[in-house]
Amino acid sequence: MGVKVSVIVNVHNPGGTADACIRSALEQTMPADEYEVIFVDDGSTDGIADRLDTIATVRSNVRTLRLPHTGSPMRGRNVGLAAAAGEYVYFLDQVDRLERDAVARMYERAVETDADVLVGRLVRDHGPPTAAFSRATARADILRDRLLTLLVPQQLYRRAFLEEHELGFSVPGGRMGEQAFVLRAYLQAKVIAVLAEHVCCHLGDRPRVEEAPRVIVKELHSLLDDIDTYVGEGRQRDRMYAYWLRYAALRPLLTSRFADSSVDRGMHFRVVQDLMARRFPERLDRYLPVQLRTVAAYVRMGRLDQIVLLSNSSRRAGLRADLTEVRWDAHVLVLGVTAEIMAGDGTPDRYRTDGDRVHWIPPRSLETKRLPDDVTDISDAVDRARIEVYLRHAETGLIHFLPLAQRVERIEDGRRRIRVQIKGETRIDVTEAALGRPLRPGQWEVHVRMFSGANQARSRISRPEGPLNCLGVLAQRPRMRLVLPCWSDNGELGLAVEPRSFSESIALVSPGVVVKQLDRHLYVVLPVPYVPPSGGPPLELVLRSTGRRAREVCAPALVEAGVPGRIAGQLVAKVPVKRLMPGAEHLGPGGWLSSLRSPDEEIGLRFALEMRRGKVEVRQAAAVDPERPSPMGRDTALHRLGRRLPGARHIVRLARAGRHRYLKD
Repeated sequence: MGVKVSVIVNVHNPGGTADACIRSALEQTMPADEYEVIFVDDGSTDGIADRLDTIATVRSNVRTLRLPHTGSPMRGRNVGLAAAAGEYVYFLDQVDRLERDAVARMYERAVETDADVLVGRLVRDHGPPTAAFSRATARADILRDRLLTLLVPQQLYRRAFLEEHELGFSVPGGRMGEQAFVLRAYLQAKVIAVLAEHVCCHLGDRPRVEEAPRVIVKELHSLLDDIDTYVGEGRQRDRMYAYWLRYAALRPLLTSRFADSSVDRGMHFRVVQDLMARRFPERLDRYLPVQLRTVAAYVRMGRLDQIVLLSNSSRRAGLRADLTEVRWDAHVLVLGVTAEIMAGDGTPDRYRTDGDRVHWIPPRSLETKRLPDDVTDISDAVDRARIEVYLRHAETGLIHFLPLAQRVERIEDGRRRIRVQIKGETRIDVTEAALGRPLRPGQWEVHVRMFSGANQARSRISRPEGPLNCLGVLAQRPRMRLVLPCWSDNGELGLAVEPRSFSESIALVSPGVVVKQLDRHLYVVLPVPYVPPSGGPPLELVLRSTGRRAREVCAPALVEAGVPGRIAGQLVAKVPVKRLMPGAEHLGPGGWLSSLRSPDEEIGLRFALEMRRGKVEVRQAAAVDPERPSPMGRDTALHRLGRRLPGARHIVRLARAGRHRYLKD
């Protein structure tokens, strides 16, 4: 049987950062005789090449190729491709990591769809979500399926297809050359398939390399020539051109690096001006957002000064996403959301109206008299404004987009000004939200991204001022699993799937605590998302003092069931309070951290109490380990006496600093 897949990995002085990549490439579920791993070392000097040679001697499906240092992974990829024997090839960087079944799943789908290029699901730990993985498709379109947002080489390519079209990476080549290789593959492939149901590769952080504008423009000209060759004149080619106009030519002009570089920005501006005159006609500007339309207009006018002013005055837009409703419809969580773009000063973004037309309001520092009205006109964009709601797994970074019904509202704000709000309702079906499959266990964050007439921004959904609906439900598929809405330590909405224990389910919603003081007792009431038929294990509320004197107060907690499917239950603990000379069983003045104790475990709760002058104040706090050391360090009588001596703390700090400063080799 021949080799099915060749995994080509570029390596250069990774230190210990390549361990996860190497291990993930070697420990695939596909049999070792059906795939090979080719490590291409780019002149490393940290001993990694010898280590890879050792691996190759004990594994028959591993080969190591050594190259003199080039400083770019492009030549290594070409050499690895020339040496590959697999039916398909997959390019991997040393900071990336494959899932264990990634190679087998990608190959199976590629054969099933007869794909020349298969895009397996990629996950990043940062940055905006990739909408290209919102669905799986056996016949993807470059524009409709947003493949231009996936111009990375970490994809599965049919080797015969690459050889037939003589596709390779430009040497030395930069990011633009890397993207040009992927785009050429997209344009010439008969079938591009997208595998979205399963995560295939986790992309790591690659070091950012600053490239000269002239080098970028040279590679961009070559890329645009390829588009001219394979795409005829019309709207599709214009949209592709507009993508590169936006990201490669205009967006860098609004960065702080461009605005601050007084020496280089004149040369950079002239390069962009020449590029736009030769390759980007004015008709493409209608595909741009309004700020970049303004930049394009100033470039054509030769107004570098206005672009610098716009870059300095542009403040990053924010997003306010408010939760208006939380309810369960069987096992479907229904969320009502209102979203609005906020200006850099924290006020809602406002737009100017002129009859039935809406216009963006440029910064006051700009000269706008020569700007045509169609440059600032965002009427059509406002009508098409939308939000996207998606779930992100807190541990793996996996993202799933959610179905959404929404509407755009224009709010009059006086003096021919309006605001734009979007109100929507999304439904989280926990049994099908993962592209037709149940959500995996763990913590899921709920994110919102909004595209308005002038800006786009993303945010988490903030906690409302009113009471929380922390009711949990039991999902029936694939088995009985508890699912409950909860809040992060920063007051942001999340979804917990299958908490590990009854106590943890209460801890997740503990920011919804209510505390009342009556007579000489404190009544602590916690929401309980789900009360099992047995009533759950016996629980105790534990409060520990944060002061110098370690104290602990315990109180039995009674769990009361709510109304199944409608109202959450509650946990009530009655804690005695004593203002003067409190004993071991009484709550006294000071700060108190909380936890919940059961026969099997003790878990920290996410609130703390502050007792002052007989009054109690509740504040949010991150859950802490009950076994934590005292925040004040050792608390013996001698230490308490030392803390009261004048200058004692200063002497101790100097002694500790000297001890660490003069450590001998």
